[in-house]
Parts: sequence; structure tokens; C-alpha cells
Amino acid sequence: MRALSASATAPVAKGRPMQTQSPLPSVSQLKAEARLLRRETQNQGRPVSHSAALERIAEYYGFRDWNTLRARASAMKALQIGMQVEGRYLGQPFTGVVHGLAACGSRGHQRITLQFTRPVDVVRFESFSSWRQRVSAVITACGRSPQKTSDGQPQLVVGPRA
Repeated sequence: MRALSASATAPVAKGRPMQTQSPLPSVSQLKAEARLLRRETQNQGRPVSHSAALERIAEYYGFRDWNTLRARASAMKALQIGMQVEGRYLGQPFTGVVHGLAACGSRGHQRITLQFTRPVDVVRFESFSSWRQRVSAVITACGRSPQKTSDGQPQLVVGPRA
């Protein structure tokens, strides 16, 4: 399962922030995670039912139950060229447009090129700046780059603009 960070302004469910802004995996990927969880708990001698695994996956992603997570994941639009998007690049928030999109590898990854609405300063140092307005990166089906920054966060998180 992937580790997700929730925004500080997200609604709270069961004492945990709900995922509202970050792109989610598809329903089929979420179900695959539940199957993996069942297999792992079975191997550890603590088997859980499929429905319990789905509920745990929902809780992991910050939702109150599986039905809520499934509805949110089903409603997500697939990224397309020309689509307005938002997210974070190297820790900096951005809005922009998908300029290019192509399949990349056999694991559902895509190579995305983004044109930011406003240039983004990708350096967190007061005496130096490095502005980017168009970037390319590889992302997973849930809109996150597999590559991480030094603090463990995805280099790019992108999703349709709300």
C-alpha cells in the first residue's frame, strides 16, 4: 500500500483527515490492495475477510468506509491532454494544463508533461531560485511519481482541478 499525506484542511473522518485533493488509485487497484492485505494477514496467521480488508483500505486512505472510498475513486476523471490540473511539484503547489501524456512501461505508468499556469520556484533556499513552467515526469495511475524527494514525498502529485 502507498503512504498518502492529507492536506491540513481536509474533512476529518474517525479522527483522520479524509482524502479530498490527492488523486486516488482506481477501484480495481484498491481492490487489488485489499487482496494483497488479505494474503499478507493470512500469511501472518491473522486472516481477515474480504470486506474487512476493503474497510481497512478505506481507513488507510482516510475514508470512513469502503463505500465512500469507492464512490470517490469511481468519480475521478482520467488525465487527458488539455485538462486543467493541480497538485504539488517538488513540494510546491501548482495549477496548470496537461501538455503531453503517453503510456510508459507495463505497470500503468504514464509520462506526463505539464505547463504550469505560473512558474514554480523549485528551490527552497532564500538566496537562490530555479523557476519551472513546463515539466515532464513519470506518474503512476493514481497521479503520483514513483520518484521521491529527500524527505520521502513524491516529486510530483497531480490530479484534475477541482
